[in-house]
Amino acid sequence: MRNSARHKRHKLKSEINVVPYIDVMLVLLIIFMVTTPMLNSNVDVNLPQANAKSLQDKKDPVIISVTHDGKLFLTLGTAKKEPIDEDSLKTKVGAFVKANPDVSVLVAGDRDGSYNGVYQILTDLQQAGVSKVGLMSQPDSGGKNGASK
Repeated sequence: MRNSARHKRHKLKSEINVVPYIDVMLVLLIIFMVTTPMLNSNVDVNLPQANAKSLQDKKDPVIISVTHDGKLFLTLGTAKKEPIDEDSLKTKVGAFVKANPDVSVLVAGDRDGSYNGVYQILTDLQQAGVSKVGLMSQPDSGGKNGASK
């Protein structure tokens, strides 16, 4: 009887002590709670100008122009610029890209326009099945702030 009492007293525990893991988790939670609001702060960014060469494409690109007041214009190949709404844009560009998968799709946003207008067009093009979209710009003329006229 004495032998069995001593054996029960020194029996190994098969439990994991989770208290240190909880402490580490709480420290990480506090770190993430402190750093996350800093990631979304509004910072003014002055984007750089570059003297990059323009891309040469064998086929005429599809160009979607967004004016400063949010109006949309579509140029398919060598056709003239035509005003268009978002729903028609999705169907026309989607059909054109399905017919010609190698065609370039470019978005030309007005410099004074809102970023939201260009972003909405990018979302519409993604929904239309366009996988690659380029953004158009004017080449750097070396003038003040790199603006070309």
